[in-house]
Amino acid sequence: MTSSAPASADSPVIATARRARTAAAALAPLPRTARDRALLAVADALEARAAEVVEANAADVARAREAGTGETVIDRLTLTAERIAAIAFDVRDVVALPDPVGEVVRGSTLPNGLELRQIRVPLGVVGIIYEGRPNVTVDAAVLCLKSGNAALLRGSSSAYASNEALVGVLRDAVAGAGLPADAVQLVPGTSRDSVRELMRARGLVDVLIPRGGASLIETVVTESTVPVIETGTGNCHVYVDEYADLDMAVELLVNSKAQRPSVCNAAETVLVHAGIADRFLPLALAALTAAGVTVHGDEAWRKAGDGAGVEVVPATDADWETEYLSYDIAAAVVPDLDAAVAHIRRWTSGHTEAIVTRDGTVAKRFVSLMDSAAVMVNASTRFTDGGRFGFGAEIGISTQKLHARGPMGLPELTTTRYVVTGEGHTVE
Repeated sequence: MTSSAPASADSPVIATARRARTAAAALAPLPRTARDRALLAVADALEARAAEVVEANAADVARAREAGTGETVIDRLTLTAERIAAIAFDVRDVVALPDPVGEVVRGSTLPNGLELRQIRVPLGVVGIIYEGRPNVTVDAAVLCLKSGNAALLRGSSSAYASNEALVGVLRDAVAGAGLPADAVQLVPGTSRDSVRELMRARGLVDVLIPRGGASLIETVVTESTVPVIETGTGNCHVYVDEYADLDMAVELLVNSKAQRPSVCNAAETVLVHAGIADRFLPLALAALTAAGVTVHGDEAWRKAGDGAGVEVVPATDADWETEYLSYDIAAAVVPDLDAAVAHIRRWTSGHTEAIVTRDGTVAKRFVSLMDSAAVMVNASTRFTDGGRFGFGAEIGISTQKLHARGPMGLPELTTTRYVVTGEGHTVE
């Protein structure tokens, strides 16, 4: 994607952004009860109109299959009545979450008697650019509404029919509950031009959040004139320490990799301490093979594969840096904890790392040396998720270090302002 001139003031994308800005101004002062009422209407409407959403989604899935799209991507694209019911359930969970808007972050009375408060307020207009998962359409819109923001949704062209149907349901429900329908809008167009225009809508769009692969995120981060909250790819690691419980390690490894390999919190590399490699590698190979996972391993893993009758693909540097999002995993044996840390810090995308160990001192050192958004101790990497953290549906997982990091829930969709109250105070 290359740079282009700023969007025309009367382009459909800019017109959409202007309507979102008007809607955001109307949303900001509304009480929690009004926003929650709209979200409950959204949940009800999703269940009532699931059939039409599934029908639209089926057209997207059919086109994807005709184009030869892989099954892991098809899985991310697919909506069923059961998945829509689960999305509606998640919406109701968000309703029950605390409202961040108006929260006093800090406050004090200054020596001169002025009352100072820092309070949370909505960001305003939030643009989300994302790839083939239409459930993100609902997640993003719901979290934006709950936090008082207007949502501009730009999904992939592969899910356009699904997203159009979902946004239609959302807008009708929101309007029926008395909120402006333009608080939820699908960015018009399926070409890259519409993405470029959204990225140039500085002054109309307050922040952009890209969700997807490395290429999408890099494009938005480098080309947008709108401020960006960077979500990162998930090159996640599992380190099996010499003091690990081997049965636990096998279970956590398989869960981290194979429970749902097409998502960003799935493990992509496993590192094993040399002190337990002889015992652990045969167990891991058997379990990974049974789960349908192909191992891309170093020499130690290939020798173990030969001994177990399992083919291990020779690993290269490309494997260490790859976010597979498939039933593949890179694997190496390392001499010690420091070597594991060095490998992770070289290749990680900063998303999630996990250690399996029974030694608390080792676990503490591993955590202190990691520089990622989430670190798991004796737990699957798949737990890095807004829902599993108790935040409700997440807007994304940030791997940057400014404002928001890790699963981004409601507080991360707010900024703050200072309110200063006096009694005729003047500056001398």
